[in-house]
Amino acid sequence: MQAEYRQRREQLMAKIGDGTAIFRSAPMAVMVYRQDSDFFYLTGFNEPQAVAVLAPHHSEHRFVLFVQPKDREKEVWTGYLSGVDAAKEIYGADEAYPISELDEKLPQYLEKADRIYYHLGPDRAFNDQILGHYQSLLRTYPKRGTGPIAIEDTGTVLNSMRLIKSEAELELMRQAVAIATEAHNYAQEIAAPGRYEYEIQAEIERIFRLRGGLGPAYPSIVASGVNACVLHYIENNRQMQDGELLLIDAGCTYGYYNSDITRTFPVGGKFTPEQKTLYEIVLEAQKQAIAQVQPGNPFKLIHDTAVRVLTEGLVELGILKGEIDKLIEEEKYKPYYMHRTSHWLGLDVHDVGVYQHGEDKPQILQPGQILTVEPGLYIVPDTKLAEDQPETDPRWIGIGIRIEDDVLVTPDGHEVLTAGVPKAIDEVER
Repeated sequence: MQAEYRQRREQLMAKIGDGTAIFRSAPMAVMVYRQDSDFFYLTGFNEPQAVAVLAPHHSEHRFVLFVQPKDREKEVWTGYLSGVDAAKEIYGADEAYPISELDEKLPQYLEKADRIYYHLGPDRAFNDQILGHYQSLLRTYPKRGTGPIAIEDTGTVLNSMRLIKSEAELELMRQAVAIATEAHNYAQEIAAPGRYEYEIQAEIERIFRLRGGLGPAYPSIVASGVNACVLHYIENNRQMQDGELLLIDAGCTYGYYNSDITRTFPVGGKFTPEQKTLYEIVLEAQKQAIAQVQPGNPFKLIHDTAVRVLTEGLVELGILKGEIDKLIEEEKYKPYYMHRTSHWLGLDVHDVGVYQHGEDKPQILQPGQILTVEPGLYIVPDTKLAEDQPETDPRWIGIGIRIEDDVLVTPDGHEVLTAGVPKAIDEVER
């Protein structure tokens, strides 16, 4: 993978020209450590208290790492450190220094840059440290005539790179998908009336770790009955009953890359007529939305397609009333479908990358992008109805359904990476 990281750095440095980019590792964690995604994407280095500097204009040191030095006493307590030498020998840095020397050494990589690329993160002290160097160089700019005169967020140059997945990234994501697929399929086998949501969660996450995953990509949602109407339900403590649906939204992290899958199925094996009717609408909305995942299509077309199918279905059932286009324009469907249909997927579950380049310039789908497609319907008890809409027939109330797949944009269309988890009615009933 080091060749992959090097290629990414070279691509980024070609973009920043005479700028200098600074990336900081994630802070130390008491529980499981999770490296900053941008930092990992460019270095593969998985330790805290580290800073990466990319200075393509520097005559010798284009890639510099500041890391924790080897410390035998510290390593006994908190684990082995790579150290300064390994930062060069293993991780490919042109030069490496102990992190304690950051303030002393950093100016030489900034003083000839025309701008600094840095993301202002949650650590205010480190933000102030970088801003201090910037202000110091601004003060001396009149004497030298060189130095950074602007700070630009690293996302402006890096996010578009992360949006297009390489073959190496796709391999890791396919593994994250394969593990989650196995876990979801097993969950459908063992879910039964009388069992508790947390039992299913435990088995899903056991498979994540058993197969080499780092764990859940996000807090697993195992929501039975009316709990499925809560979008981010994570208590997972209810006993499942016959005649209910179980919504499972769970993804696995593998090599820092994520899967994100949702399936909804009957706990007792058979849909009720009402559940089946709503499920068919959501499934059709998802199928038609996935069909729009084509290179050259605008990203927003996926959501627009799903919304139209869902709205048409709700009108047919009498849950909504009115003319379809007007209902959509006025967002009268939102009491029953309140979230977006897609998000980017990769190193982060909601991965970086813009969805719209201004009001009239949508993001266009390109090969190598991975996104979720996840329409749903949630007939929430005590729903606040849109103006001029009918009261909801009680037979629909308490039903929550979401179906989510991870979809790769290919040169000639798309590939549903998560197709191994059944979703057709005759496949999920038993």
